[in-house]
Amino acid sequence: MSITILFGGVNRERLVAVASAQSLARALPDADLWYWAPNGQVHAATRETLLGHDRPFEIDLPTEGAPIGDIEAAIALAAREDRTLLLGLHGGMAENGELQTLCEARGVAFTGSGAAASRIAFDKPAAKAAAAEAGVTSPLGVALDDAEAALARYGRLVAKPAADGSSYGLIFVDGPADLERLKVAAATEAYVIEPFVAGQEATCGVLERADGSLIALPPVEILPAEGVFDYQAKYLSAGTCELCPSTFSPEIVAALGESALKAHRAVGAAGYSRSDFIITAQGPVFLEINTLPGMTASSLYPKSLKAEGIGFEDFLRGQIALAEARARKAVAA
Repeated sequence: MSITILFGGVNRERLVAVASAQSLARALPDADLWYWAPNGQVHAATRETLLGHDRPFEIDLPTEGAPIGDIEAAIALAAREDRTLLLGLHGGMAENGELQTLCEARGVAFTGSGAAASRIAFDKPAAKAAAAEAGVTSPLGVALDDAEAALARYGRLVAKPAADGSSYGLIFVDGPADLERLKVAAATEAYVIEPFVAGQEATCGVLERADGSLIALPPVEILPAEGVFDYQAKYLSAGTCELCPSTFSPEIVAALGESALKAHRAVGAAGYSRSDFIITAQGPVFLEINTLPGMTASSLYPKSLKAEGIGFEDFLRGQIALAEARARKAVAA
């Protein structure tokens, strides 16, 4: 099987996906590059154009040459040419199970979780419910109609799109004006609303090894420059501090690892995942799970791999091997 890095996408996380692809391409110099452009067409990309794109978090990558076709045509071509897809994608149909469904139907090997797990993980309420059933603590949900009463009770709420990266559309509700802003946003897409949980932000990755066993990676302690870990803080602010190894106590590190493993298993994730938490006085509180976390030079999961002593190329080769083994098993079944 030939390895093809599929990156970009048509949703608002496509810029991060291009930055992830730059890291993937540096680690795997022999892999082919397919760019899923914002107009929905997939183009073969050159390494020179991808690696020479110096503002990936702000500007779309230019396309090159005639398109292969739309994403369905690209998946069909991958099947005919026996390609393994290394997914440098985030959000939208790349992470909600739609892309995985296309690959599974065609027998195409791809990295990361399958369609069913991706659907659950991408739906924040469903992921929270699955994690809670597995014994992981998560915030209560608040209905939009009850938001005013909940604000009066808890003093502050936080709201985020139910099916998108939490870097986007984050709203802190402190008063009537924020409630109105939330109502406007919720009129165009579903929102998760929760009581604000005060504490230290953290994230913990899970890695599936060659024998199918799972390990929790060292957690990352997050200190946002402006107090909010949004898109600006993650990718554009020099003041954000991400510590790995963290300064958390051994008890908190163990609790984060246990909760991340439970969340990974609860949604049925495969390959790797990254779960986000708030550390409170009572311990970690689960926020969400990401089945295709960022792989950029500044992303959190690669920091955890490094702290664990796992080389980035070794990680990628391992994920490719797992993907190909899953594809062979699916065909045999």
